[in-house]
Amino acid sequence: MRGCSAVITGAGAGAGAGAMAMAMAMCLCPVPSMSRSRSIVGVNLKNMTVRVFQLNQKQVCSASLSPPNSKRFLLLNHHNYGESDAETEFVVVNFYRFVFIKDPAAEVARHLSFLKDLDIHGRVYLNEQGINAQISQAINGHAFPKLKLRYKPSLVQLEGGISHLPLLDPSIRATPLAPSEWRKRLEAVNEINEASNENIITEHILLDVRNGYEWDIGHFQGARRPYVDCFRSTSFGLSETEDIASDPLANVDKEKTDILMYCTGGIRCDVYSTILRQQGFQNLYTLKGGVSHYLKNEGPAEWVGNLFVFDSRLSLPPSAYKPKSMVKVSKGELVSKNNPFARCYICGSQVSELRHRNCANLDCNLLFLCCKDCVKDFRGCCCVNCITAPRLRPVLSEHQRYKKWHIYRDLECKAS
Repeated sequence: MRGCSAVITGAGAGAGAGAMAMAMAMCLCPVPSMSRSRSIVGVNLKNMTVRVFQLNQKQVCSASLSPPNSKRFLLLNHHNYGESDAETEFVVVNFYRFVFIKDPAAEVARHLSFLKDLDIHGRVYLNEQGINAQISQAINGHAFPKLKLRYKPSLVQLEGGISHLPLLDPSIRATPLAPSEWRKRLEAVNEINEASNENIITEHILLDVRNGYEWDIGHFQGARRPYVDCFRSTSFGLSETEDIASDPLANVDKEKTDILMYCTGGIRCDVYSTILRQQGFQNLYTLKGGVSHYLKNEGPAEWVGNLFVFDSRLSLPPSAYKPKSMVKVSKGELVSKNNPFARCYICGSQVSELRHRNCANLDCNLLFLCCKDCVKDFRGCCCVNCITAPRLRPVLSEHQRYKKWHIYRDLECKAS
């Protein structure tokens, strides 16, 4: 499976020219000179200028309908996927923007009208605070099973919701650091840590604002594993206890400690830094564009392992973002002998591939890392109890993903 990820992030009003470019909301519309089924059009929510991205069998390219000297947009680079026609080829675009939308229901209806006959899959959520989306367009196959475009009260899921947060005020959110600046900060912090023989120093905290299972296949050196399975339950800096084992922000100096936050694309950090700001944390910094943007610009420097992505690919090596930065490894694999942190969920041994699988028990569906022996012994399940579950799916090989339950149920009925 081949693909290219383009990260488009938005920091809201007042952002620089480049940030404004990346803060586009996506929709589809017919363009006379381009095939309607192959065109992705970006619309700037502030001034409604547009950009067209055209997909063909071998490349992704871009063309602008705005003035040639416009600095509001950042062009997507040309990407060549190679000569393999047997594999799925697609482009995945991730983008978000905090901006006031007066009538989000009307925007949803307008976007649905454009998209209904086009071969676009993904998730697009809008509300009064802006837009959060991941979409894909492919020659054959998709990174997402279908298109889901709707109004959603919270652009990201967090306990208590986020509609009450002042997300449209960039001064409340963490200060964004460009990938090059982020790298310099990490290199300096890690040098000090190595010299002092400590994992964390008091003046800096490297905070992974993702889920634990994302950390399990890749993270920045020095980042501790977050013990949460969904962003909704994240509570760093909010706990009443001073248990630093579960909360790296517990008992730290809120005025003197630099908090370096990162996530996949940036939106989780923007949201959570707003909460931390309200809790009194003064020095908040986030990786601009998230890990995916960093890997595209800096390669795997200070990063270990793969990057977890929320689509059918699940896991991508750094070479998927910056091909010349390291030797390519097929199908998103990196051997765990270079990443001893990656362990089998069942037996604790090192895994041979940095890629999760879902438990074969439909009613469990746990996402976990598993060695080949345990996959065989536990029939694709995560534990002994799941092996005897009533709705048990077959063991999948390699990089297959489970389909709807009725498909396996019908096959079983036919076999009977």
